[in-house]
Amino acid sequence: MSTKTNNILYIEDEKEIGQWVKNELEAKGFKVLWLESGLELPTDFGAFGVVILDVMLPGLDGFSLGRRIKRARPDLPIIMLSARSSIEDKLEGLDFADDYMTKPFHSEELVKRVEILLRRQGNHEATNSKRQLKHIEYHENTHQITNTQTGEEIILTGKQHQIFNFFIRHLNQILTKEQLYEGVWNEPYIEGDKTLMVHIRFLREKLEKNPSEPEIIETIRGIGYRVKG
Repeated sequence: MSTKTNNILYIEDEKEIGQWVKNELEAKGFKVLWLESGLELPTDFGAFGVVILDVMLPGLDGFSLGRRIKRARPDLPIIMLSARSSIEDKLEGLDFADDYMTKPFHSEELVKRVEILLRRQGNHEATNSKRQLKHIEYHENTHQITNTQTGEEIILTGKQHQIFNFFIRHLNQILTKEQLYEGVWNEPYIEGDKTLMVHIRFLREKLEKNPSEPEIIETIRGIGYRVKG
């Protein structure tokens, strides 16, 4: 791993948990800047490869901090940590974050999720190409999406980026809901769960000329979705 992506910004106000996570990550070779609140939040996030963020923090909560970080650097992966396990909290976190882990958790699982996000980041940075999909242009190295007809940049949330990137990695393939959900959330799909459908709807509202008649993210009735390249 490069020096840049080896650095982790970790924000956790519980000293015992914070010290434990810091020690576990550093034992695996990561460099960790551990802060106990968002008051000391760096102004430049360019030195970090991943942010690990607790939800319950003094002052600004983790959701507010996470959104601020994503606005400053949309491509920086964020893992949310929280004892709050309700679907409402998860959906709020995953609206901008790239992963959400509930407490208690095993350090090995956290390390593995960090490694997965860094590997994705590295794979994206290694590419330097752009793709034209109908009226949008996607730069794979910067994750920038541009509407070529208006010249405007299309801003996606963290989870929307993950879904879109998964489509890009599987261009022209018909993907089932199960494949999409498990590939993006790293969890088994539960029949009847509307999470993916809601995210696809919001993604279409940003990408499509007419979201009710999508040209980019096609619905394959009875199966799932496809993006043609």
